[in-house]
Amino acid sequence: MKVQPYLMFNGRCEEAINFYKAELGAEVLALMRFKENPPPPDKVPPNWDNKVMHSCFKIGETEIMASDGDCADKTAFGGVRLSIQVKNEAEAARAFNGLSKGGTVKMPLGKTFFSPSFGMLDDRFGVSWMVVAMPAA
Repeated sequence: MKVQPYLMFNGRCEEAINFYKAELGAEVLALMRFKENPPPPDKVPPNWDNKVMHSCFKIGETEIMASDGDCADKTAFGGVRLSIQVKNEAEAARAFNGLSKGGTVKMPLGKTFFSPSFGMLDDRFGVSWMVVAMPAA
């Protein structure tokens, strides 16, 4: 069994993917646009032809699926956080600082009882993240 997150970006999926490529080194594995969808196209607004119907990208070892969504008016990621586990404090700082560009820091990156570097934020797309450096063994 495999569980994968599937994020809906309400028209900003390609922007989000490019952001994750720049800040986390994401690699696009698949990307399909609404205009590539077989008929009937009547359920897709005309200005959504080039929007992302489905994508899959990889961050580190994890595959994340994403779409511009179902043409709804709002994107909400409530109740879910994606967690990035890195090897050291430098990697934690790089990931945290990159993801926080244009976002909201919920808990600044710092030392905790379980990690030398841990922090939480919502990125500029509203996706909630935790960044945690693993303690030295």
